[in-house]
Amino acid sequence: MENRRQRPIDLLSVGELLIDLISAEYAETLEEASAFERVQGGSPANLCLNMARLGNRVRLVAGIGKDAMGHFLLHNLQRLGVPADGVRETDEPTTLILVTRSREVSGFEAYRGADRLIVPEQLPDELLQQCSLFHTTCFALSRPPAQQSILDAAERAVRLGCQLSIDANYAAKIWPDRQQAIELVGRYCTKGALVKISEVDWERLYGAPLSEPERALDHFLELGAREVCVTLGGDGSWVGSESGKHFLPARPVEVVDTTGAGDAFWSGYLTAWLDGREPADCALAGRRMAEIKLAHLGPLPGAVDPGSLLKD
Repeated sequence: MENRRQRPIDLLSVGELLIDLISAEYAETLEEASAFERVQGGSPANLCLNMARLGNRVRLVAGIGKDAMGHFLLHNLQRLGVPADGVRETDEPTTLILVTRSREVSGFEAYRGADRLIVPEQLPDELLQQCSLFHTTCFALSRPPAQQSILDAAERAVRLGCQLSIDANYAAKIWPDRQQAIELVGRYCTKGALVKISEVDWERLYGAPLSEPERALDHFLELGAREVCVTLGGDGSWVGSESGKHFLPARPVEVVDTTGAGDAFWSGYLTAWLDGREPADCALAGRRMAEIKLAHLGPLPGAVDPGSLLKD
């Protein structure tokens, strides 16, 4: 297998570090929720922490406020052993997301603040050339100045030999200009990115149901993506690359909490990718991590044995 861990940092995750306020009880809508639990959130941050739990060497670049919620997030990173030197404190408040606890697709409402204030100084070449993977999300790309800071850094990262990754987790309430989102996601893919998109995110981004998941694989591969993974919730996942396509069915699991399941999946996928695995095996590792998350309320428990990801 190809050794993809030749640099000091396995993953540089760039984007939102925020507070998720998750309804204490299961709720169909936020209007039904009467109490909330505070947890660390943000897809890039979740991915970073999950990959650290799997033994990967990680760094996070993000923006938070100089407030109590920002301090909570910094302390949480330190407690979990994730370096916080790439997290910038700003005069904007820490971003908050209200989320419904759900066994299906969670509803949410965003109160944006410091997450969008990522600046070029946080992403110097000296950092990029140490990284094997450079990851971001649609949420992170949705607003300036983070948008241009991340896109510019991604181009430099590719020139410096770094592999790009993106979770195309598009939502109109986060990024109202859908055409701009389509354009920028497409531009990112042309750099040979590893792409993850859910069935729901595809429908939100392209405005039509995904009746044929293989069509999504073809779409991103034709744009120039290196590998593509389309997750279908309880219906499994598809992965594709120039070497072919593969379907992986989901397995029965008692679902306790869906929040963060996609981030858990991608952490397993990327960990296997770093180990030199083929896309089908990467999807197996992703499925196992998603199963662990779906069966657990809140963030993942402590360390996860990476050797267990490919065992049925």
